[in-house]
Amino acid sequence: MLVMLASTLAAMAQEKKDTVIITLRNGTEVRYTSDEFDRVQIIYNLKYGVKVYLKDGKSKDYLAEKVVVAEYHSGDSVVADLNTNRNLYRAKLLEYPHLAADSTMNQLIIKSTEEFGITFSLEWSYADKANRWTCYQMHAGNTVKNVTRKDAFREDPEIPPQYRSKLSDYSNSGFSRGHLCPSADRLCSQEQNSQTFFLSNMQPQHQNHNNGLWARLEDMIRVWADNCDTLYVVKAATIRSDQLLDEKCNNSLIVPKYFYMAVLAYNKSFNTYEAMGLWTEHSSKTDSNKNLGDYAITIDALEERTGIDFFCNLPDAIEDDKERKINLNYWGITKTN
Repeated sequence: MLVMLASTLAAMAQEKKDTVIITLRNGTEVRYTSDEFDRVQIIYNLKYGVKVYLKDGKSKDYLAEKVVVAEYHSGDSVVADLNTNRNLYRAKLLEYPHLAADSTMNQLIIKSTEEFGITFSLEWSYADKANRWTCYQMHAGNTVKNVTRKDAFREDPEIPPQYRSKLSDYSNSGFSRGHLCPSADRLCSQEQNSQTFFLSNMQPQHQNHNNGLWARLEDMIRVWADNCDTLYVVKAATIRSDQLLDEKCNNSLIVPKYFYMAVLAYNKSFNTYEAMGLWTEHSSKTDSNKNLGDYAITIDALEERTGIDFFCNLPDAIEDDKERKINLNYWGITKTN
């Protein structure tokens, strides 16, 4: 897709004097007309960016952290929005975090059914043999309760055998098979409910955490979903080497030190969004704190802790505004004084 975009922009540049306009965070505006450049290409390094190939054989790189707006104009029309950290391949819905840069060692998996659409999506890390995140939507169309839970724990055949987690990895390990998209969020059909039991949708979890704090947060997620038109949900656990517990699950699977959630609520009547992160320590001890506001952090803070770009498909202005603050009143929670 990146090659196609670059080819399209190059062809357009040859037909007329089109313009690339890049506004930097320091207020500087950089302009290139098509008699100055050959092509413009979206690039990935550590972060999304824009590369402008000049006619003198040189090139200029503009990385995401320095860019506010970058657009390709043909006449008076914006042909391509080049300034966004959005996903460009498949994962374009609002619930998706940014896909990992190394697509050869990370696999995007989308579970769906014909009647209710996408059940959930996840990104699987081959290197860690672990779920990077699971994301999904909750709205009136898929939160109906038509069926009951029926355990169907099984390996995910979409992941190559050498990289997937197995039932034997959990057996007699002392860890629960901790759902990310929970069974209770997918009771609209037996098929969707069954899909939540793929091991790719799970992380090793202490039962006191899984059935305690994590379950209370999952219950609250369902309340928030009922209070908005669409709730976009990301659930995950830390898999970086510096954010793991010392023990492994059956000497095989990594065990996260933290579990977390990112939620984005959309209210259609006001055309508004609210976002929040929830961060929990993964402990075998019971956490009896019922004040869920104590676990709330901004999406910006969650991104800083995890290195993952959440809700990257939002328009930049909305993303920047909602990710830097939390409206605790909207969520109906408070922090302990």
